[in-house]
Amino acid sequence: MTPDTAASTSRPRRGREIDWKLVLIRAAPLLLAMGAALLIGAVLLLLLGVNPIEAYASIITGVFGSTSGFTQSIVKATPLLLVGLGICIAFRASVINIGGEGQIILGALMATWFSLQFRTWPGVLLIPATLIMGFLAGAAWGFVPGILKARLGVNEILTTVMLNVIALQLMNLLLRGPLMDPEGVTSGTFLAQSERLPEAVWLTRLVPQTLLHTGAILAVILAFVVYIFLWRTSIGYRIRAVGLNPDASRYAGIPVGFYQALALTLAGGFAGLAGVVEVIGVQHRLLEGITSGYGFTGIVAALFGGLHPLGTIPASWLFGALLVGADKMQRAVQVPSALIDTLLGLVVMFMVGSQMLSRKWARRHQISLEAARAEAAPATAGQSSAEVQS
Repeated sequence: MTPDTAASTSRPRRGREIDWKLVLIRAAPLLLAMGAALLIGAVLLLLLGVNPIEAYASIITGVFGSTSGFTQSIVKATPLLLVGLGICIAFRASVINIGGEGQIILGALMATWFSLQFRTWPGVLLIPATLIMGFLAGAAWGFVPGILKARLGVNEILTTVMLNVIALQLMNLLLRGPLMDPEGVTSGTFLAQSERLPEAVWLTRLVPQTLLHTGAILAVILAFVVYIFLWRTSIGYRIRAVGLNPDASRYAGIPVGFYQALALTLAGGFAGLAGVVEVIGVQHRLLEGITSGYGFTGIVAALFGGLHPLGTIPASWLFGALLVGADKMQRAVQVPSALIDTLLGLVVMFMVGSQMLSRKWARRHQISLEAARAEAAPATAGQSSAEVQS
């Protein structure tokens, strides 16, 4: 071995360089999609006789203009992040979970029943037990379409959507029956809501006089846990392998159906956890409309985050801020609530479309890189042979 060779082998390897062009290719379609949605929204606002600049300024002031608005955006982002984490796991296994709404409901139902049933427990035991039970309830609701997909090949989109309806009707039945607030029955109001949960199960508020609770910290921690699970464990590797190529995974001996069912089960568990956090962290009782559309918006947040657990953190906060800012805009410029839903729908539509554009540009970039490397390979080989001869 020559001294030059020894020096080259002992020299530490350089870290993997960041392909900034690829980063731009991934980010640009998302920014273009957001801009296009806001532009069309501006046209709709003009048709309603509203100044778009004033309307969009109210969104910004609604989020950043006060401590309450900023913390409320984080509160809205927390269930979105939890649902999005489950979506990341499901999509990585090439299955689609549209059942977040029903899974949120099941988690909230279990959290309500469990905390009321064991209200005498101290908070240090009741809170984690309630979180675990809610996770298991949502996971069970996700396991049903998972096992149907694995054993019978039933389309998971259909089963998860139908389970949403079943969960909603189950909640309506229980809120007008066994879970109805006894005080409402006594007073004759018969409101469709549960009894107030014991204070021992309430999540601690991080900022006084706001709704920001420790569930936000829990959601961020779980995002890192999911990242480690998907990219640093053998189970996560198999889930991603199944999503990338089911046929090759099956040939390699990986039980594809099992890991697809596992992915849907975990996705349901995280959505159920979102329902628990919403009940014990914000409402402190089970109410109709507890989901607030988080089960569907969480899908878009996960897509906006590139189906990566860590990318879903800022994406969830962005959509949480949009929800808070949209409410502020509705009050400030007196636009109908239907326009708010339209704006959010436009954002969703363009975001989904931008993912297709981003993948197309990324493939072209990869092809050009491979072509450049192929052209550079003969020159490098010729230079190496000349050095050897010298």
